[in-house]
Amino acid sequence: MTRKLAAILVADVVGYSRLAGADEDRILARLRTLRSDLVDPTIAVHNGRVVKRTGDGSLIEFRSVVDAVRCAIEVQTAMVERNIGVAPEQRIEFRVGIHLGDVVEESDGDLMGDGVNIAARLEGVAQPGAICLSEDAYRQVRARLECAVTDLGKVPLKNIAEPMQVYLLQVGTVSPPASPRQPGEQPATKRPSAAAVPDKPSIAVLAFNNMSGDAEQEYFSDGISEDIITDLSKLSELHVIARNSSFIYKNVTASVPEMAKALGVRYVLEGSVRKAGNRVRVTAQLIDASNGGHIWASRYDRDLTDIFAVQDELTKEIVTALKLNLTHGDQNRLAHGRAVDVGAYELLLRGREQASAHTRTGNRAARSLAADAITIDPDYAAAWALMSFTHVLDYVNAWSDDPEASLQVGLDLAQQAVEMAEEQPNSHFALGMACMWNRELDRARAEVLRGLALSPNSAELLILMAHIQIFSGDPKGALETLEASVRLDPHHPEILFQFLADARFSLGEYEQAIIAIELRLQQNSQSETAYALLASCYGHLRRPEECRRAWEKALQINPNFSVERRRRVLPFRNPEDFNRRVEGLRKGGLTVPNLDR
Repeated sequence: MTRKLAAILVADVVGYSRLAGADEDRILARLRTLRSDLVDPTIAVHNGRVVKRTGDGSLIEFRSVVDAVRCAIEVQTAMVERNIGVAPEQRIEFRVGIHLGDVVEESDGDLMGDGVNIAARLEGVAQPGAICLSEDAYRQVRARLECAVTDLGKVPLKNIAEPMQVYLLQVGTVSPPASPRQPGEQPATKRPSAAAVPDKPSIAVLAFNNMSGDAEQEYFSDGISEDIITDLSKLSELHVIARNSSFIYKNVTASVPEMAKALGVRYVLEGSVRKAGNRVRVTAQLIDASNGGHIWASRYDRDLTDIFAVQDELTKEIVTALKLNLTHGDQNRLAHGRAVDVGAYELLLRGREQASAHTRTGNRAARSLAADAITIDPDYAAAWALMSFTHVLDYVNAWSDDPEASLQVGLDLAQQAVEMAEEQPNSHFALGMACMWNRELDRARAEVLRGLALSPNSAELLILMAHIQIFSGDPKGALETLEASVRLDPHHPEILFQFLADARFSLGEYEQAIIAIELRLQQNSQSETAYALLASCYGHLRRPEECRRAWEKALQINPNFSVERRRRVLPFRNPEDFNRRVEGLRKGGLTVPNLDR
């Protein structure tokens, strides 16, 4: 036996006996999937060791409390997204206890002692989706925590002699959908007025309901909905709301007219997907929100291998119902592409779901799933594009041991995707993004323009174009592009506020940039890049105390934040655009290492 000090994490599933009693096989299958797709990869990333598992419970050892807490926060946050759309009585929710204490390690690697017992008792008092820390553990991480902390005071713990000081981290809570905001608009206490319905026909495709009786199939129904949006977005005669905005109404109690008014559209498509074995049933109905009438409805009962034909037929039915006069270009863009293996398609849908988390763990999982899809179907361009995207993210976020090599791999894979399927917008998105980070800004712009020619309603391509314009020294053009993207995506991702702030900063409009950054931080308080730019804004405005506080916040979130690396990575065409950021920090009284000009 060996005695040592260790960071111990104990977790279990809330109400596991109840869940297993209702459907044991299903809950075990879901728990195994969560462990393989989310929990175990996250533990590995944060240098944890699974000591043992007892049914739904886990005992995990970490080298530091910081690693243990970061792992717990990442898992609990991801579980919020996993549980969206799942009935409360069917949700898998974890509770976690973390303690730093003395343990005894036996010859087989098992751990015993007070350190383990206390962590287990802390887990027992944690709320669903929460993390309970002992005072010893909290002391190690309190300067690095950004989530809400509640001091529970002295808490009696079962079989522990003295009450212990306990701190509660409540990270696993679901926030209601944010109200749509225009770029630069300050937060309002009431819902903004609805967007104006465009002159041409406008439509929002809601997330199709998953009727498969298995919450783990949610990725499939979401993927079908997203692909319908992608197909409709290719039509220049139609105004199509982006997935990011239409999907926020998933499991939200609201009438179709209310949703249509908030999104600024006249028509709404809703439906359901039931997948069972090798069969799939898709139902869909098109609603005119101006009067609540059903324009068209249909049901498709097919073999799973026919899912692509179902999507094509559904899109054509919508075109017919809306009496759209398609241009020759629109007709070509809707032309059916090459056949895709349905197994590879399902892997791609899972990969897209993982990539959307924008975490190191999700990125790795997405790349692995894309690789599996390519193994089945080597000519699957969408899978190559997804894999390219993950490698470029490794470069941007320094998630790999050799970021520069990751960027080159991402560039090569994106070029391969375009050569395989030049008619696919996502191939051009991947190549445009890779070229931008490779400082080939003109080539990046050309790829995005090609993508927009293929998919005029792509908010994603418009946001990428705005990013390229910022780096190219055209912040005014970026503002116009961002406004166009918001019309397609009123509930846009919070990163749009960062790009808006970047454009305002480049124009010297520091007060406006601060407003945009604060809007982003309301939705994502863990962005060190937002705080770094905020510090520079305050420096230029000669507000040194606020500059210092913002900079300290950036370093608190990421102690390894490097101005030098930002200079090397951010592909500004004019070096002075980056130097202005450094100058703001210096004006705020901060010491910044001398950088090459």
